[in-house]
Amino acid sequence: MENTVKKINAVSADKLQKVLGVFDENLNLIMRELGVDLRVEGANVIISGNEEKVAQAASVVTSLIALADRGEAVDKGRVSYCIELSKEGKAEDITKLSSGAVAITSRGKPVKCKTVGQRKYVDAINSNSVVFGIGPAGTGKTYLAVCLAVQAMKQKQVEKIILTRPAVEAGEKLGFLPGDLQTKVDPYLRPLYDALQEMMGLETYTRLMERGSIEIAPLAYMRGRTLSNAFIILDEAQNTTREQMKMFLTRLGDGSKMVITGDVTQIDLPEGKRSGLEHAAEVLDGVEGIKIIYLNDKDVVRNPLVMRIVRAYEAANVGRCGKDEKAE
Repeated sequence: MENTVKKINAVSADKLQKVLGVFDENLNLIMRELGVDLRVEGANVIISGNEEKVAQAASVVTSLIALADRGEAVDKGRVSYCIELSKEGKAEDITKLSSGAVAITSRGKPVKCKTVGQRKYVDAINSNSVVFGIGPAGTGKTYLAVCLAVQAMKQKQVEKIILTRPAVEAGEKLGFLPGDLQTKVDPYLRPLYDALQEMMGLETYTRLMERGSIEIAPLAYMRGRTLSNAFIILDEAQNTTREQMKMFLTRLGDGSKMVITGDVTQIDLPEGKRSGLEHAAEVLDGVEGIKIIYLNDKDVVRNPLVMRIVRAYEAANVGRCGKDEKAE
């Protein structure tokens, strides 16, 4: 089969170096993942190989040059993500990510959307009263929601941040843990504490907790309340029952915003109990003011190995479903 050759001009060698990465690690990653040959001549990248793969690689290099041109970091994670997009013919989508920060941490570090899915999720939260963020571990569902909650409080859009999650055990029993109920559920709420402290700093976080401006509590504590002028986050919502989810959603008061996050592949409910998150996503789809955002393995922003783990489990589940159908 005859090779196709394509030349991409980066305008300047300095810009191209940002794209290539340290010791050409980005260049090598593109070659390895797409099966093409890449070489550099001055400010040009020469790509050769199978026509389809060359087209994909060209779209990746062009998109990464555009990111570098905007002053964005071109790290290994972004290159991997861009390669994944190129396989769907969407490499240019990475350039649609806003360069603006979603929020700034207490140490001055900007928090930015790293994937197109995250961008859609953030935009949905900004423009809707109730948003469901459904996707696997590592997609930033909870962290981004907490960032936006802190921003809303800083901008005086809300008076209070309420973070909650169902106290459902993943193979362990609460009764065996020492202390009162709050002490028992603290381990379940730890990811929320950590995100808040990173965004606010320990001193501000502690002060707002003491004032009651931040409330972190088990889902059971929400019953019978009306939550007004608050940014409310329900985390690990896959472990709610249908009744709990309905109870939670009907707590919404004036001036409030709700974000519900969860991963339907990690349900710890007793067998036979349907997840309230799954049910709500079906019942509320298309309701005005409510947006349901699905994130997937491409939106995983932790160690790239997490993406491969998620995919392996998804493939295993598909295979198991097929066997179950044949057995029936």
